[in-house]
Amino acid sequence: MSGSWVVLPTYNEAENIEAIVRAALTELARATPDHRILVVDDNSPDGTGQIADRLAAESDRVEVLHRTAKDGLGRAYLAGFERALAGGADLVLEMDSDFSHDPKDLPRLIEAASGADLVLGSRYVPGGGVVDWGLSRRLLSRGGSWYARRILRVPIRDLTGGFKCFRRQVLETLDLGDIDTYGYGFQIELTYRAIQAGFEVREIPIVFRDRERGTSKMSPMIAAEAVLKVPALRFGGRRVRS
Repeated sequence: MSGSWVVLPTYNEAENIEAIVRAALTELARATPDHRILVVDDNSPDGTGQIADRLAAESDRVEVLHRTAKDGLGRAYLAGFERALAGGADLVLEMDSDFSHDPKDLPRLIEAASGADLVLGSRYVPGGGVVDWGLSRRLLSRGGSWYARRILRVPIRDLTGGFKCFRRQVLETLDLGDIDTYGYGFQIELTYRAIQAGFEVREIPIVFRDRERGTSKMSPMIAAEAVLKVPALRFGGRRVRS
């Protein structure tokens, strides 16, 4: 498989960005000769963008997309997807920038994409799990996935996860311009719309680890958005490009 791009959205990840980029490059090199990392930085005041620029100057496999303001995780990913597709990506992967997602799992996602259109790194299938989370965070995550699965009537166990690998055709088919979730509800919406469009979605187990450095971007507003958007997704109709 060629043309694999990893999109890394960042906001105040100066403590993590260099290490995650270098680790991801190592793993991608094991999986495919044609790979690239796109850092999408939302004008981080801690200098994340400048560190990413230095990494891009050192390696032609790293690129940085600078945005002018913090505009939500979903918007950052959509901007990254657009750039990756324009750059010829066959596979577009998304992952967190704080080592919550293990770069060593990247080759497994890429390999699984040979038999699926969208591959999800799943915490809630056999072999998956979560490390270093408290009870409240576990309940929020599992409860959110259970709620979304029941309302949307899909078999996916981990609808809120953000470690994914898309075939190019999926992102070209979905009407990305009409996606209007900004936070973690974005993950639910993309997966649901891919299923609606008839794409093959597969979950593979991953172990999610809580960040060791930096600050989580989760907030009550982000969680509330996801809760409110799920019924709208179910009853709002299909959105694909004609």
